[in-house]
Amino acid sequence: MSKKWIYGGRRMTVYIAAFLMLIFVGLTAVINPYLGLFGGIVFLIAAVALRTVYLKQAAQAETYIEALTCRIKKAGEEAFQEMPVGVVLYDEAYQIEWFNRFMAELTAERPNLISKPLSELSDQLIPMIKEESDRDIVEIDGHLYRVMIKPDERLLYFFDITEIIETKAKYENEKTVFGILCLDNYDEITQGMDDQERSRLNNEITNLLKDWATEHGIYFKRFSSEKFIVVMNRKILRDLEKNRFDILDKIREETSEEPVPLTISIGIGAEAADFIELGQLAQSALDLALGRGGDQVAIKHPSGKVRFFGGKTNPIEKRTRVRARVISHALSELIRESSQVFVMGHKQPDMDAIGSAIGIMKIAEACGKTASIVLEAEQHTTGITRLLELIKQKETLWSKFIASDQAYEWVTSETLVVVVDTHRPDMVAEPRLLEASDRIVVIDHHRRGEEFIEDPVLVYMEPYASSTAELVTELLEYQTKPPKLDVLEATAILSGIAVDTKNFTMRTGARTFDAASFLRGNGADTVILQKLLKDDLQQYKKRALLIQKAKIYRDHIAIAVGGEKDIDDQVIIAQAADTLLSMNGIKASFVICKRPDGQVGISARSLGDINVQMIMENLGGGGHLTNAATQMDTTIEEAEELLKKAIDTFLEGGDTE
Repeated sequence: MSKKWIYGGRRMTVYIAAFLMLIFVGLTAVINPYLGLFGGIVFLIAAVALRTVYLKQAAQAETYIEALTCRIKKAGEEAFQEMPVGVVLYDEAYQIEWFNRFMAELTAERPNLISKPLSELSDQLIPMIKEESDRDIVEIDGHLYRVMIKPDERLLYFFDITEIIETKAKYENEKTVFGILCLDNYDEITQGMDDQERSRLNNEITNLLKDWATEHGIYFKRFSSEKFIVVMNRKILRDLEKNRFDILDKIREETSEEPVPLTISIGIGAEAADFIELGQLAQSALDLALGRGGDQVAIKHPSGKVRFFGGKTNPIEKRTRVRARVISHALSELIRESSQVFVMGHKQPDMDAIGSAIGIMKIAEACGKTASIVLEAEQHTTGITRLLELIKQKETLWSKFIASDQAYEWVTSETLVVVVDTHRPDMVAEPRLLEASDRIVVIDHHRRGEEFIEDPVLVYMEPYASSTAELVTELLEYQTKPPKLDVLEATAILSGIAVDTKNFTMRTGARTFDAASFLRGNGADTVILQKLLKDDLQQYKKRALLIQKAKIYRDHIAIAVGGEKDIDDQVIIAQAADTLLSMNGIKASFVICKRPDGQVGISARSLGDINVQMIMENLGGGGHLTNAATQMDTTIEEAEELLKKAIDTFLEGGDTE
């Protein structure tokens, strides 16, 4: 409130009062001169009295305002100096001109900062001012400050937020994390044991888990023969992530003398708002870990994002023929109840996708239904091209193959869509079929990833199988009336097994050879198979050129990178990776090339020491422990940089988010 305003207001009031009295006296004088004279005398007396009162009050008001102004100025100076906010003035050269007492106390260990550059306080300050940032956080002598910048006044305010940040960090660290720990193959190992041996193994495993839980401050409780509840906080979980959940290795190593080493899987739910959601996330994460073959940890968040740790071993075969028989009968019922059947594999199909699709088509025929195989009208690999040329020679078989657009025109909500050799919705030959149909079946042998086809009515995923063709062959065997396969059909299915097992040298079990024996007994021709898998000279040269470009990364990893203008199909890329892996001293191999569809493909192989599946998942792909791949919409150079970062992250134990 200014003096001018106060005085002006009072003066105006006096003037108005005098003017009104003067009008009154004038009117009175017109009516009666004597009365007007008397009124004039009264007016003069009143005017003198009013002026005296006005001057006295003005003097009092001026004294009050001066005293108040002095107090406000003094309080402002004290507040500016004493308030718990640092204030710094700087000049045009970003040198400190002045700072308040609070800032002086903050920088007591570094006196004489006047005329020193702002970088003496923090290297971040000058860049922040130049970038015209409104506010940011800097660290000074172990404390965190939020800086408010006033560039026009060349003024900085420093608000100490150390306690706020520490409180927030403490809150985040103490968030509850819920998990379910499962002994993957406990039933298989203990099935033939006597009570004493089973008790010994139980005590050994329980003591290992108890020591691990005590060391990290984890609460765990057994609630079934093979499952435990695990409760911890977010800080403990971060510590476990740093050491890559070494309990997985400890359990495996301690039981290595058993006929089959015991492994564990852990599903963890984190960051959820309530305990019910935490439990649901933990169970879902455990299902993912087990679906990927076990011996690993899956951490799931409400957003759906999942991080995986472990998975260093090949999955131990756990599937039973009972399950294969149950799935076979369930699939038959679904086929009979559906109006029509469409079968599709993944984009850029391989022998396994085509072979298993033919197998499902034969199951549909055994159930009295005609099935159609959805095939992309794109360029195919050499092996697939040869197979399709043979199929085209058989009109009855080729008529079952339809284009994706035609399938989309025919599909209805009652159509049964069987997806083989993939479980990712973005990888199927025709994604629109998944949206149009309410009846989806997924049959796959890959380890389950984060992305999965929504709401399938039947899922048969076995990462223990060599190929999807092997799974489909077993489903064929358990049909009530097994369909009759001709030579080409049986050979096509067998080719899927042969390709995925590298001619029965990798990922093969007793069931793999049983399936091959069944197909051989139904007419599969190994001579035709060899013709389908034959290399041509051009392929061999391309593969040799890729191998020639290989370089060693981090001592034992081979990375071969094709040219930006070179186009190679997925088979050549995979074969080059296989060949590199056979070289002495190579533990893992990666081949990066441009594919015919314009994307960059990466094929990854390992001997088991390096989990290439997790590396490829970090790049949006997937696969198995020793065999994985991905496709990226980027340049060759960018793909190589991303691959190296993913390898570094895996080897150095970083977060794979």
